Amino acid sequence: MEFSAAGRYEVRITSADVGKRVSVRRWSEPGGVAEKFTDTVGVLTSWDNGVLLITRRSGESVRIAESSLVAGKVVPAAPARRRGPAASHEELARVASRAWRPVESERLGEWELRAASGFTRRANSVLPLGDPGLPLDAALAAVRHWYAARGLPAYVQVAGGVQDALAVELERRGWVREVTAEVWTGALAPVADLPDPTGVSLSRAADEAWLARYQRKGVGEVALRVLSGGPSVWFATVPGAAPDGAEGGAPPAAIGRLVVDGRWASFAAVEVDPGRRREGLATGVMVALARRALAEGASAGWLQVETDNAGARALYARLGFTAHHAYHHYREPAAGAER
Repeated sequence: MEFSAAGRYEVRITSADVGKRVSVRRWSEPGGVAEKFTDTVGVLTSWDNGVLLITRRSGESVRIAESSLVAGKVVPAAPARRRGPAASHEELARVASRAWRPVESERLGEWELRAASGFTRRANSVLPLGDPGLPLDAALAAVRHWYAARGLPAYVQVAGGVQDALAVELERRGWVREVTAEVWTGALAPVADLPDPTGVSLSRAADEAWLARYQRKGVGEVALRVLSGGPSVWFATVPGAAPDGAEGGAPPAAIGRLVVDGRWASFAAVEVDPGRRREGLATGVMVALARRALAEGASAGWLQVETDNAGARALYARLGFTAHHAYHHYREPAAGAER
């Protein structure tokens, strides 16, 4: 916090600092015998009618009455979190984009516009790395036109912490955050050193059995192109057991997808039959895929997990993965809703 020469706290922010990362201290229990303070760090999203709105790195928004401020200052932007293998947000974002390729893409300056007939937001959103080559309003208009021409809503993928300023500008214009997920990273060797997995087979193609376990239903040609795209793609399958007397094979007990790209291995679609959970099948899939990635020269792994998927987060934490950064998908405002 900031002190004056007399040793008192000072508020060194104003409404002109909207869009900047700030640290503020406010009264939480004024007037008591032992008055208490609360500190908040995040992006100053707005300052209207005597109320500050600060958005934390987690995405939580905090409303603070101007009258309760004790101190405040502008602070440097938060660096990308670097637990696990060191990597910048930009490096991981580009690797992730190559591992989940759209059917169609186009450049807008340094931004990449991606489309795949609506199959997943990752393949149908803008990756805004760098300068779009246009003022922001003109760039967003071009984005909306491009997606509208394909019958799709416009989404922009924004990383928490390193792209907070863009998130603030989108929210000012009425764009709505719909999904928050995290990118986690970890070393491959500790995963590959776990006990040998049982019954995991690897294939270069997603066959009918694999697709029968995949949680996204109605997978068509476009989805198969996305799933099969990437530098070096592998699909893992653990066979399932058909019920007694049933004809034909049962859907797999577990599946997974791997994309090897240089030093990085992408893990995705790790899914287990609900009736077979807690048998170590997901761990076995991860071990088999990690060994395949090491054999191709990779050393680090990454994956994406939604913030409310407690089971997956617990699994990946046990395997040594930790959160690197969060990201959000912002959807274009409804017609006439722009601010």
